[in-house]
Parts: sequence; structure tokens; C-alpha cells
Amino acid sequence: MPVALAVAVHPSLPGLLGPAGWQALSGGRPVVALPGAAPTAEALRAAGWAVDDVPDAAAAAARPDSVVALVPAGTEVDAGEVVDGVPVPPGARLLDVVQVMDVLRSPGGCPWDAEQTHASLRGYLLEEAHEAYDAIVDDDPAAMREELGDVLLQVVFHARVAAEGGPGRRFTVDDVAGDLVDKLVRRHPHVFGDAGPRDVAAVEAGWEEIKKAEKQRRSPTEGVSRSQPAASWGAALMRRAARAGLSTPEPAALTSASPEELGERLLAVVSAAERRGWDVEDALREAVRRYAGELDAAAQDSREG
Repeated sequence: MPVALAVAVHPSLPGLLGPAGWQALSGGRPVVALPGAAPTAEALRAAGWAVDDVPDAAAAAARPDSVVALVPAGTEVDAGEVVDGVPVPPGARLLDVVQVMDVLRSPGGCPWDAEQTHASLRGYLLEEAHEAYDAIVDDDPAAMREELGDVLLQVVFHARVAAEGGPGRRFTVDDVAGDLVDKLVRRHPHVFGDAGPRDVAAVEAGWEEIKKAEKQRRSPTEGVSRSQPAASWGAALMRRAARAGLSTPEPAALTSASPEELGERLLAVVSAAERRGWDVEDALREAVRRYAGELDAAAQDSREG
């Protein structure tokens, strides 16, 4: 006979049942669980419920009594009624990512994943970020979806490696998420606090004040990534310097009529440098590095003055 009632549960949310799920279980029928629903079955047993395991939906249907079957969400089952037992919140699949990474990294998992370190993975993080950037520039939603998933993988991977670290180096993916949530709430007092509505300019000014108080930076160069392309590094330093009232390099005459024309001129500079055997990126990086040193010195003088 068909299963009288099937309750779809989420394997990554074993302790969670919604009103429809509890109502189904409270009807007095025996409760059985398919293998994919084992975490929920264990949670119910721990709370004193009697739950029998069955190998598959056919075994549940073959029972002589009328049962309620716990089934993994998305499972096809011959049942008189199927109810969604778990109100799955947005982001629930992130738990699956963490669980899969745990399996890959644990004994019996993938030997390649198991031997990775922060140092061995750092290049992949940069590579995946660049590929996600390219997908956004190309306005390719399918590629964005895939590449952002690869960036997420790197975040979860690094957090899993860190969870195995020694004292003073250990943190978990929940620590990462918790710090992010706290930062987002702290930096949006106009949304989560009593700062009141603000326009974009006021929001940006508020962010700078909050970050200044948080970081207690001694120089505009602190917190600016040195591994980004030299042009981006230099631009970030100049924005920081301008906000701090420090000097910025004297701008060259810019006669280009559009960003496209500017790009062509810069490409011509790259071509000329190549003919001389010069590396444009290295040359600009050295100039930016010298400028960063000047900003550090200026900030030091300001503190001592």
C-alpha cells in the first residue's frame, strides 16, 4: 500500500521541522525514515520519538501498517500525501557546501584536498576571483553563477583548513560568517541602528568613520592589498591619501576624450615599453611602492608632530 504520509526533510537541517511536519508526526501513525532522512531520525530519537529505519521507499510502502515516512527533500515517493516538513530558509544549501568540504577534508575523503594548506590554495583564490570578475564583465549569468561558486569554494576551503589549525590560528566557517554579519550590521547603522536615513554620500562618509574607528590605522597604506594590479593599488592609495589630507602624485595632462581613448593610449605605452624590454606592471608597481613609502613617512611625521 502507498505510504500514508511522506514528510520531506532537509538532511542539513536535522533538528528543524515546521508546523506541517510536527502536525504530520503527531497524528499517531508509526514513523519510518529513509536513509537520506537519517539525521532527522536521529534528532527525533534523541528527543524520545520512536523512528524505524527503512532501506527505501518501497520498503516503507510494503509495511502492513499506515506509516509516516521521513524522506529527503526532492525524493519521489508513492504517498497519499506529501508535506514539506521543513521551511528551508534561503542559504540552506550553504550548509551542504560546508558538509561536502568536511567529507572531502576528513579521513577517507580526497587525498588532494586533505593535503592543502592556506599557502597552497592562495593562488586558486586569486584565480577564481579573476574568473568571476571576467564573467561579470562579460555579463554572463551562467558563468557568474559557476565562478561565484568557485570563489565560495575557496572561502569554505580556507575556513576548513583553519578549523584544523593550532592555538591562536584556529577559526571556523561560522567564525567567518559571524564576523561578516557583525561587520555588516555595525557598518549600516542607518539600516540596523538609529542613525536614520542617509543618502549615498552620507553612507560612504559614515563607512569611513566607522572603519577608521575599527581599524585604528596608522597610515593610509594599511589594509590596501599589495597583490592587486599596480594601477588598482595606486588608485586605492590615492583615494585613501586624499581622504586623509595627504599628498597625491601630480596628475599628468589627460587629453583623452573618453575612457576608450585613454585605454588605447595606455595600450600604446605598453607596446612601447615591450619594444624596450621593459615590464610596465613592474615599473608601475615600483612607483606605487615608492609612493606607499612616502605616505607611511608622512603619516609617521603627522603622528609625531
